[in-house]
Amino acid sequence: MSAKPMDEPLPEWSLIYEGYRPDQEGLREALCTLGNGYFATRGAAPDARADDVHYPGTYLAGGYNRLVSEIAGRKVENEDLVNQPNWLPLTFRIDDGPWLSMDEVETLSLRQTLDLKRGLLCRDLRFRDARGRTTRWNERRMVSMADPHLAGLCVELTPEDWSGRITLRSALDGGVTNSGVARYRDLANRHLDVLELEHRGEETIFLRARTNQSQLGVAQAARMRLYVDGSPVDAQRRTIREDRCIAQEIDCTVQANTPLRAEKIVAMYSSRDWAISEPGIESLRALGNAGRFDELRAAHELAWAHLWNECDIGLEGNEASETELKLRVHIFHLLQTVSPHSIDLDTGVPARGWHGEAYRGHIFWDELFIFPFLSLRIPTLTRALLRYRHRRLTEARRAAKEAGYRGAMYPWQSGSNGREETQRLHLNPDSGRWLPDTSHRQRHINSAVAYNIWQYHQATGDHEYMHFYGAEMLLEIARLWASIATYNTSLDRYEIKGVMGPDEYHTAYPDTDPEAAGGIDNNAYTNVMAAWVLTRALDVIDLLPGRRREQLCERLGLGDEEIGRWLEVSRKLRVPINADGIISQFDGYDDLEEFDWDGYREKYGDIHRLDRILEAEGDTPNRYKVSKQADVLMLFYLFSAEELALLFEQLGYPFEYDTIPRNIEYYSARTSHGSTLSQLAHSWVLARADRARSWRLFQRALDSDLADIQGGTTPEGIHLGAMAGTVDLVQRCYLGIDMWANVLHFDPSLPDDLHRARVRLHYRGQTLDVEADHDMLRIRSAPCTTTPVTIAYRGHYRDLSPGETCAFRLLKPEERDRDENRHQAPSHHATDKEPRP
Repeated sequence: MSAKPMDEPLPEWSLIYEGYRPDQEGLREALCTLGNGYFATRGAAPDARADDVHYPGTYLAGGYNRLVSEIAGRKVENEDLVNQPNWLPLTFRIDDGPWLSMDEVETLSLRQTLDLKRGLLCRDLRFRDARGRTTRWNERRMVSMADPHLAGLCVELTPEDWSGRITLRSALDGGVTNSGVARYRDLANRHLDVLELEHRGEETIFLRARTNQSQLGVAQAARMRLYVDGSPVDAQRRTIREDRCIAQEIDCTVQANTPLRAEKIVAMYSSRDWAISEPGIESLRALGNAGRFDELRAAHELAWAHLWNECDIGLEGNEASETELKLRVHIFHLLQTVSPHSIDLDTGVPARGWHGEAYRGHIFWDELFIFPFLSLRIPTLTRALLRYRHRRLTEARRAAKEAGYRGAMYPWQSGSNGREETQRLHLNPDSGRWLPDTSHRQRHINSAVAYNIWQYHQATGDHEYMHFYGAEMLLEIARLWASIATYNTSLDRYEIKGVMGPDEYHTAYPDTDPEAAGGIDNNAYTNVMAAWVLTRALDVIDLLPGRRREQLCERLGLGDEEIGRWLEVSRKLRVPINADGIISQFDGYDDLEEFDWDGYREKYGDIHRLDRILEAEGDTPNRYKVSKQADVLMLFYLFSAEELALLFEQLGYPFEYDTIPRNIEYYSARTSHGSTLSQLAHSWVLARADRARSWRLFQRALDSDLADIQGGTTPEGIHLGAMAGTVDLVQRCYLGIDMWANVLHFDPSLPDDLHRARVRLHYRGQTLDVEADHDMLRIRSAPCTTTPVTIAYRGHYRDLSPGETCAFRLLKPEERDRDENRHQAPSHHATDKEPRP
């Protein structure tokens, strides 16, 4: 790869927007967000103010605050991710004319580039003002990946056909509100009290604020310097204090075709940071020690280079460069949301990143789609993020007890302290009505937490984590499922009632009050996952060393009788299966009406959010066989056919050869894909049976945010689960990676349009460079000091030591049907390092 000049981003690493499109600004601002795991700033122009076109926003990881609003006659408390003071404002005017505003000048050219490789946002603007003067504005922006508290803007301002006096204005604005989501705007939204606005020295302005409920203190310090040809500019400065805002105005003279370089460096600290005296003191010290923009940029780019070295994915094939770029956008936003700087923070992984205010910055089950990528790339980060759940175990226990259950019950939406943050009312923008929100019934979040713990342990062999954190959570979640399950004597089965599955459209049975008698019974996904959790809990008990097991069981009050009940429930949970062998989404699903899909598509066009459409009509999806997203099919997303066959056998149900394809076909025809996660899950489950269709859905999933396929949701925040899931689809689905019985399994099945895939993985202490095409799988282990790992391809096993390479010849599709060695026991594995003929 040849070197390029600093200001010429590589096209295969660049997300580029041309021209000024006010209707696209919200989308661009979200997708051009810059962050470092500690805080993130949307890609709004420095001269932009929050209005119907623009929405600047800066968000501190885990920076929440609660306010009470009155909705439909009720007082409702919501916890929000707080929009922090805006550090971006930087603009200028000529003489005493108007301040620059993109909406009030003639845009001659505009190119906005998100440089993924170096973590920079570049805005190259050329415009003409009302008096015919032409100016270039070349901007580079970063939120430092090297130092989590620093960010900066560098602007080269060039008058092309004029000379004269200009005034630059740099500000810190604490007058921001949470108004980035239209349907929330009628709710209480002013979270910040501005405590201090100060001028500190000739170049520095300072702002101190505090959230008005959570008492989170935040301080920002900003330094502004001007240069011409590398030399400081002599300029006059004055400080302007306004309501909740402090600014510095700087007067100087510019010459035609002579660039004026303006560097704005910002430091931000919060009262929850480690190893500080006080946020204001630390922000001023950090700013005082910060070098010029290019020095900070060099360290920032090096930090990104190290991340990309571990996390990039290489593809070859039809349109591979475009697919590769989209995957890099997704990896980029994942690493901006959770980075090595997140390791010492008490934060989870928000469903919409730290990129906007949708879902109020809450943590859902999206970790299920995010952690697999992290666990095989930066496992230390997964460990830290799982600690977020462990620290909230006491709150989960409290929630279970209040609901009348034992164990721990994690919330569907989590924020600061782990209580249930799901709102009790939500607005349907199609009808304008506030409706009951019963999505807190999605108890399957608990199985997602347990699944993440188990998968992390499989990827790392981190026994210390399992012994001291993971086991306790997993056992308490198993206890919850055994407590929720009720015995039906007539069926000799255990049932789980009154829940919601991942589908989310079915909140209650038809003609019932979803708030008073909400939920459905025996959701297949929920029950199978509960059986899996109970089984893994029994494994964990066996896995723990004797003394640790005794201590943990004693502390939890866990005895043989309760463990025996877990075993019984894990083998007798009800899974509704109809006479045609279709796994029913829940009890009563078969009695629902078929839906007029063609009629509604003809009537409305976009029917992704069918729930809103039907409610606006006075109807409800509870009456129909419709799904917002994958529900039953999530089982095929999470487990291999072999694992599911064992689970169903354990439960005493048939699992035939065609169970998976028949269920995929059945539910694919009844899903509206109202969630960005849905296209991803459907692409995954089709990867073996219909590779062409899987590839099309994969491409659709890649475009979920880039093309804002849901029509207006991405400007409110990216969909991090879908982004991470697309990368994981290449990594674990197309390469067929699975982890069980202390073996790393591969079973590549690349789509026809994908000729080759390369990834770097971290598995149990080894760094593995993996490359697969349609004929061969090659795995090279980097030299290091650790023990061998076992690698497998369809029953063929190899022990791989650091510094060694192994390879497998891949079976052709016709050979796969004849392969009889897939279940060969690990004890019979071969140790040869070259492919067999």
